[in-house]
Amino acid sequence: MNATVPAEDTSAVPVWNDPALSLPARVDALIDAMTLQEKTAQLYGVWVGASDQGGEVAPHQHDMEEAVDLDALLPTGLGQLTRPFGTVPVDPALGALSLARTQIRIAATNRFGIPALAHDECLAGFAAWGATAYPVPLSWGATFDPDTVRRMAAAIGRDMRAVGVHQGLAPVLDVVRDARWGRVEETIGEDPYLVGTIGTAYVQGLESAGIIATLKHLVGYSASRAGRNLAPSSLGPRERADVLLPPFEMAIREGGARSVMNAYTDTDGMPSAADEELLTGLLRDTWGFEGTVVADYFAIAFLKTLHGVAADWAHAAGTALHAGIDVELPNVKTYGAPLAEAVTDGRIPETLVDRALRRVLTQKAMLGLLDKDWNPVPAALDGADLDDPAALRGRIDLDGPENRSLARTLAEEAVVVLSNDGTLPLARPRRIALLGPNADEPTAVLGCYSFPQHIGVRNPGTPLGLQLPTLRDTLAAEFPDAEITFTRGTGIDDGDLSGIGQAARAAREADVAVLVLGDRAGLFGRGTSGEGCDAETLALPGAQQNLLDALLDQETPVITVLLAGRPYALGRAVEESAAIVQSFFPGEEGTHAIAGVLSGRTNPSGRLPVSVPRGPGSQPATYLGARLAHASEVSTIDPTPAFAFGHGLSYTCFVWAELAVDAAEAPTDGQFTLSFTVRNAGERPGTEVVQLYLHDPVASVVQPAQRLVGYTRVELEPGEARRLRVTVPADLASFTGRDGRRTVEPGALELRLAASSADPRLTATVMLTGPERLVDHMRRFHASFHQEPVARA
Repeated sequence: MNATVPAEDTSAVPVWNDPALSLPARVDALIDAMTLQEKTAQLYGVWVGASDQGGEVAPHQHDMEEAVDLDALLPTGLGQLTRPFGTVPVDPALGALSLARTQIRIAATNRFGIPALAHDECLAGFAAWGATAYPVPLSWGATFDPDTVRRMAAAIGRDMRAVGVHQGLAPVLDVVRDARWGRVEETIGEDPYLVGTIGTAYVQGLESAGIIATLKHLVGYSASRAGRNLAPSSLGPRERADVLLPPFEMAIREGGARSVMNAYTDTDGMPSAADEELLTGLLRDTWGFEGTVVADYFAIAFLKTLHGVAADWAHAAGTALHAGIDVELPNVKTYGAPLAEAVTDGRIPETLVDRALRRVLTQKAMLGLLDKDWNPVPAALDGADLDDPAALRGRIDLDGPENRSLARTLAEEAVVVLSNDGTLPLARPRRIALLGPNADEPTAVLGCYSFPQHIGVRNPGTPLGLQLPTLRDTLAAEFPDAEITFTRGTGIDDGDLSGIGQAARAAREADVAVLVLGDRAGLFGRGTSGEGCDAETLALPGAQQNLLDALLDQETPVITVLLAGRPYALGRAVEESAAIVQSFFPGEEGTHAIAGVLSGRTNPSGRLPVSVPRGPGSQPATYLGARLAHASEVSTIDPTPAFAFGHGLSYTCFVWAELAVDAAEAPTDGQFTLSFTVRNAGERPGTEVVQLYLHDPVASVVQPAQRLVGYTRVELEPGEARRLRVTVPADLASFTGRDGRRTVEPGALELRLAASSADPRLTATVMLTGPERLVDHMRRFHASFHQEPVARA
């Protein structure tokens, strides 16, 4: 029986409101006091938009859902508010006031005074009007710099927490398996170790600010057939265990992530939202995850409408709840009346509701939302006159100088110079022809989950809310003495050939041509990159290759610059362009970063997080393939990339030498220690990115030809050298064996110290000895790097 709240003693503090008591005691008491409808109300959200006048939020009308009646829902409570800032443009201070007023109403309307947990997107910055637009995750991967990503995430989290948001739907830990997939820009790269380390750093930063990080998307979404969004995935158990799951393991164990979101896809006929073995057996029983599992938007309803494994909404709710999904997002569809009715008539056990509810209420208690002194007014509004909304407008700055400085650092570290015949850095050219569809487009630096591209495009006439200088603007500032002529040439994807002749003439009359190509981010067909914007091939969109080829026919050197969300095949440019500069949607400071690389103000240190294909039709292919996945004489398709994973050039040169191995043999529970020297042999400061790859020549099951197991950034002045000492645990050689268990096998290994996956500099052949050893998710994930200065010669 469910107890009712005693009404006669209003002075007593209910158990669940007393922070001095243990969390389990508080939560259990609250669950015991709730009716079934009050329980289920905590398991769903309502999609809302904050008011630009500071009033209460308004339900968002989405074409996949019927309208929501807040007045009818709130008396039983509400679990989540979906995207109060990321739905409509709203001044941040008035949005914070709107959210606070709504929380007051929610708490006052239900019997227990429980506010909602508010979540929002934060993939490349807080997705709110006027908030800093940082580089997209693919650029995070290009930095090979977890420390800076961690600082960025902490800044994002502080901004979100300051205005009353509790949970962020990031990071995306999907490993790229097919670059045609539209959401490649949202990923960190094609290697699980890079994705895991950078993603974990992001989680640590976000969680350090008190924001619940949500890992997306468990699991297999990025391995969809033909790179199509929300398509079935063809995954074997080893690919899932050894490629797709490790980033999630790392982010949970080392990052402390408190939420996980399921993938839309199905694997071998099993939708992730219905997969109890995944969401409960692996995630909770094996890995020990104690947070909440939230549904990707509409994923529970999709069990009926798209997957066909549920007959009605109640069946979908029971299936998802049984699998382990605790919260339905973005709106109530199945976890409301259909779930309550199915529990009442015995089709779904109430224990499943209680299991999910306990996790949800525990998280709310940890956030202070159940405390007797809970304050709905967020920190950013402390001391403000909340009765004068007009005076609040402009009070909160979500894009301050510290944020912009951090955004520029990330953007600079993420620029990758793919090729350079010596034209870069530019030596004070007199005439620059600036060409291409992204050369004078402010939003060319933004991904599809940035606020302007995600929401702003649906609100024409609304100011961007950000300073987004174009490359035309920043080049003019970088080269004040140069004459810069601009010609668009063609559009992103319109196929227009009419301006190509004019662009060619402009190039002929210049000392150098800077051609800026790439993508337009958008959603569901509104762009060439982004969610629902999958590509049939990796040819440049529209007529961009025609423009590129026409310019290469001229005698003027061509610098090809990519502002894109995925890698593209560049045809003749690989050999004929004077230089190629790759940037993956680098955010609001991105054009400053690119201009700095072109001028030489910044020495590039970015490295490719994804391979750049040589031809447009070689997908799916990544560097992380077995021997049969690479070029051979028995196939006419050569998947060898034009530029390999980990590749990137500098304006200085580095010499690697003096490799030493402490001991060439170690037991299967031991480790190896290598040491070597890296010297800056050039004339300017630079950063080398040292990458460690493991090659296992003989194993009981097929292994990738090599895989990244470690990396570090080495910053060196001209002539400076560092001695690097690397400890490599045997655990890094583990893989899923024939019996499905993770094993470390004895045998020979190669440890390749490399500048990219195609550029090994030093190789150590070592031997693991002793018995085969089983390991699990508690294995060691990392090689440790230690740097010591070396006396100058």
